[in-house]
Amino acid sequence: MLPEAGDKSTEVRCEDVTAGARAAGIVPGDVLMFHSSLSSMGHVTGGPESVIDGLLDAVGPEGTVAVPTLCNWQPGEEALVFSRVDSCMAPSYVGILTETLRLRPSALRSNHPTHSIAAIGARAEELTRDHGAAGLRLGPFGDRAFAVESPWERLRQWNAAYCFIGVTFQVNTMVHYLESLIVERALQRAAPEKREALAEQVVGWMKPGVWPWIKPEDRETHEAMMAEQGIVQYSRIGSATFRCARTEPMVATWLEIVESDPERWLPEDFLEWLREVD
Repeated sequence: MLPEAGDKSTEVRCEDVTAGARAAGIVPGDVLMFHSSLSSMGHVTGGPESVIDGLLDAVGPEGTVAVPTLCNWQPGEEALVFSRVDSCMAPSYVGILTETLRLRPSALRSNHPTHSIAAIGARAEELTRDHGAAGLRLGPFGDRAFAVESPWERLRQWNAAYCFIGVTFQVNTMVHYLESLIVERALQRAAPEKREALAEQVVGWMKPGVWPWIKPEDRETHEAMMAEQGIVQYSRIGSATFRCARTEPMVATWLEIVESDPERWLPEDFLEWLREVD
């Protein structure tokens, strides 16, 4: 019987992390992005550093390991976020593994005030540079977050290994990149004379509007649908399930799932907006 997630009697070493990643399809030279729960694995000898070292060993010296380093702010300070000059110094609030990687001397971090990525390895500089410099996309986190020139776009272009340690697609930040694409593709379909007015109705940072929010519970359903197609691979690291999907087929299939049945997956206010588009 497999141990339950977070079973403290399960001991995890650096080499176990490497083996778990390799069992889910990670190969030397990969760009590996991961979401995580340290406690889900059991007792990790060496703590967060061992997990990061194990993943770096899995991708080897030519590979790269990345994490989301999403930023938080104090209540009432939302208006200040996009004017901060120290966004690269702000702590990550999505888990100790992300913050541990961010603080390593060799780590590089993209410059976005809420949706940055930090990375270590051969392509870390290429992955994290010029976040939002071009190809802006509308969205609730500003138009730079998931721009064409952004780490999130590069993860797709490079078909990176997008992984989860002890967590599910509920926390898959790529969902917001997907939502941005849904809006972008809809506007491209709209008659040119309607696009400006339709774009004005889309939510922005501290700006009300419509958005194709995909609910966390639906994200898990989509994970199961993609797993049936072989897009999501599974292994174990200690008592945690290790999930991995290649980013290009994950995004392409996810778009197909949502856009082929928007009435099932998208909120009513956005569906009304879509009817104006089409």
